[in-house]
Amino acid sequence: MVFVSKIHGEIKYEEKNTIMFNKGILGFDELKKFILVDLEEYKPFKLLHSIEDDEVGLIVTSPYDFFEDYEIKLNEKTINNLEIKSPEEVMIITTVTLNSDVKKITTNLQGPIIINSSNKLGEQLIIDNSKFKVKEPLVKEWLYAYYNKKKRWITHDRWWYRNNYKQDWRW
Repeated sequence: MVFVSKIHGEIKYEEKNTIMFNKGILGFDELKKFILVDLEEYKPFKLLHSIEDDEVGLIVTSPYDFFEDYEIKLNEKTINNLEIKSPEEVMIITTVTLNSDVKKITTNLQGPIIINSSNKLGEQLIIDNSKFKVKEPLVKEWLYAYYNKKKRWITHDRWWYRNNYKQDWRW
């Protein structure tokens, strides 16, 4: 199928990949059907786009690409709502607020979006934990310095490799 987004143009998707948010997403309660699109040129970012409103699309990312210590506990209600049978079915993404100043790009760690990748049910949670912020800077100073030097993002697996093996690595 093809969906025409007012902002992103033509988006090809398969009906089976439509994610159903029975409760909607914060600020978009009336919208229930979304697709998750890889942004190949902007990895690790993705586009979560409504297929009911051609103007509503959110940039999202996996918080684990940037915050290795990010951890949430799903309650029984969420597990039942999303019909989760195993941890392998769970995908967690967070919304990203863009800014022309890279240091001001943030992600919402208090409002993660949980998706059951098997049945395509999704739900946004509100985490009551002061450790996480609604506007957590996505880019830390060392990462910003690297981005400015190389003009590309460092991903979590490369960060882990560098910090665990203490070697200089080339890309």
